[in-house]
Amino acid sequence: MANRDPYAALRYKEFNVFLLVRFAMVFAWSMQFVVIEWEVYSLTKNPLSLGMIGLMEVIPAVSLALFAGHIVDQKEKKGLLLKCILGFSIISLGLFLLTWPQIVQDWSKNTILYSIYFLVFLGGIVRSFLGPTIFSLFALIVPKKVYPNAATWSSSVWQMAAVLGPALAGFSINLIGVHWSMCLIFAFSLMALLILTKIKRKPILNPNIGEPVIQSLKEGVKFVFGTKIILGAITLDMVAVLFGGAIALLPIYAQDILKVGPEGFGILRAAPAVGALIIMFTSAYFPLNKHAGLKLLGSIFGFGLCIIVFGLSTSFWISVTALFFSGVTDGISMIIRQTILQLRTPDHMRGRVASVNSMFVGSSNELGAFESGLTAKLMGTVTAVVFGGCMTLITVIFTGAISPTFRKLDLRKDLEEHEKDDV
Repeated sequence: MANRDPYAALRYKEFNVFLLVRFAMVFAWSMQFVVIEWEVYSLTKNPLSLGMIGLMEVIPAVSLALFAGHIVDQKEKKGLLLKCILGFSIISLGLFLLTWPQIVQDWSKNTILYSIYFLVFLGGIVRSFLGPTIFSLFALIVPKKVYPNAATWSSSVWQMAAVLGPALAGFSINLIGVHWSMCLIFAFSLMALLILTKIKRKPILNPNIGEPVIQSLKEGVKFVFGTKIILGAITLDMVAVLFGGAIALLPIYAQDILKVGPEGFGILRAAPAVGALIIMFTSAYFPLNKHAGLKLLGSIFGFGLCIIVFGLSTSFWISVTALFFSGVTDGISMIIRQTILQLRTPDHMRGRVASVNSMFVGSSNELGAFESGLTAKLMGTVTAVVFGGCMTLITVIFTGAISPTFRKLDLRKDLEEHEKDDV
């Protein structure tokens, strides 16, 4: 059976190419975000400026999300992904030029800062299309019976890139500086463009091509809000990420609290992804489909506890350990949530559902960065992180108490039905 074969999805050639593209893009994007964080905080020494990075990206990402989902469901996915990666490459090139001392030597700090914010804003526009496109293309490459296994490997590659990107960012800032680190990011985006040519164009499965935008958007939103399991998973993860987003404050911990420099910053930034990566590979052999609802609630509760420990810690290695286990719990949450979305979303609505998901969960990373920066400014860094962790625990307890359907969620029946459909 496909769901018992830990390598089922890897037996499809195009899926392996897809994984390489995703690795290159996540590596470049995560590394770029870390380099930008370091550069902005170095320019301003203001925690609120870190929150502004997230806000500048989330404004266009949220504003255009539903429209982007409509476009994704109407267009061929490979070509759309090609355009998204090209847009990211142009933004990376712009940041490379902005960090070139010979170009900006006569610029004021505010001019450089606002220029960075502008390019981050453009990146938010690209991201509003990128997520739904990848989600939709994923479903066209492998059969439904291997969706859970494919989701595990796809998330594993995502986490691997999220490990190496931030870690390399910390070390490259120290070894070659911010400017040449941006050059490396630009190179990875070009590599993603080349690899993507190995994937064939895919059919458009939406039967309502040319459907009016408003009608299309209403259908997508209605489906998400009418499907309680999908809405519950998205909402729970959104609130947890929103209030548990201590990652945005890592430059402050690295520079001012733990005093570990760029190398320590890279280790701190990579620790959650290492934990998530380990659980991702483990779950390929031990699927999380049984009692999925309880496992999702438990994993996010554990995530909140880890964030509280990290916030209170003044020891570098205790902080690293707390972040590592926050990654383990977040990895469990991510696998279950992605499996729910893939199994319970109709093919012709994947772009719109992914867009709603990006509005809730993806954008909550940036809103969480802004919330963390703002609360750090108002109540202090440590208090802000602990507050976020406590709010995550409260959210899980409340969700578990009011939603017995969610607590009883089990994905094994969904898998059995999809295996029958594929046969």
